[in-house]
Amino acid sequence: MKGKRRGRAALLALAFLLTGCGTPAPSPGKEAPSAAPAAGESYQAPPLALAEFDEAAAFGESGVLLDTSHTAQGYVAAAATSDARLKFRVSLGESKYNYDLPADGTPAVYPLQLGGGEYTFEVWRQNPNGKYARMYGRTETVALASEFEPFVRPSQLVNYGPDSACVKKAAELAGGAASDVEVVSRIYNYLKDAIRYDKEKAAAVESGYLPDPDETLAGGKGICFDYAALAAAMLRSQGIPTKEITGYVSPTDAYHAWNMVYLQNTGWVTVAIELAAGQRDRIDITFAAGGADSGLVDDGTAYTDRYTY
Repeated sequence: MKGKRRGRAALLALAFLLTGCGTPAPSPGKEAPSAAPAAGESYQAPPLALAEFDEAAAFGESGVLLDTSHTAQGYVAAAATSDARLKFRVSLGESKYNYDLPADGTPAVYPLQLGGGEYTFEVWRQNPNGKYARMYGRTETVALASEFEPFVRPSQLVNYGPDSACVKKAAELAGGAASDVEVVSRIYNYLKDAIRYDKEKAAAVESGYLPDPDETLAGGKGICFDYAALAAAMLRSQGIPTKEITGYVSPTDAYHAWNMVYLQNTGWVTVAIELAAGQRDRIDITFAAGGADSGLVDDGTAYTDRYTY
């Protein structure tokens, strides 16, 4: 079937990373997240980078607590209580990201994926008429320690911790790998074989759905959002910067999710499911696992990014 052919092509395309593809390595001033291993050495993951809500450092009003004490590490955290639905908005210039915020006081972590600059953080409360009114807002200047910080840590949409099963599985798969490329290849191949595409869930999923990487791993099935979140969680836990991207895929303009990965010798790799020159630019585990059989795409190359997490 067409989807299976693309899946095999994806594995070959990933193997071609060994010869180099994607964008150039970082220019001076863009420090890579970890040094490439010397000849004969194995890849060593850095200490697990986490993201937590620090209540002691938080401030706010009207039942809102905002923690901006870790913006240099690429995230902001918030907690709030309300009798109505809440939204958390992260803005930089004209770019805006709107997230759900639990109304029961449970803290949530959000990435600062737009880079450095003057951010505005806002909490919005839904009124009985369905419209939202601002409860609280604050503007702060963010200077990231590195461009990679938002993509090596957990957040609301890539949720994991030190005790997560997906983190333990990633460490097991990465053991003895010669390079970051081999780590990506091992995790990619594992997910391609271990997780099946859940067509029933894809047909029933509702707006606001949040993936649970451990649940996807345990259940052995998921939709594209689940694949992308699980892959990002596993790779980030091994110190490999990974973006979770959502957007549209031609020809049906189906909403889809996939990943981009940073590799030491190539920079941000946008490798993908086709072998033709100029088309190796996406890592899309859904297609390798047979998700293309769901009719999402025709040729798998016409991606339009919308959001990056």
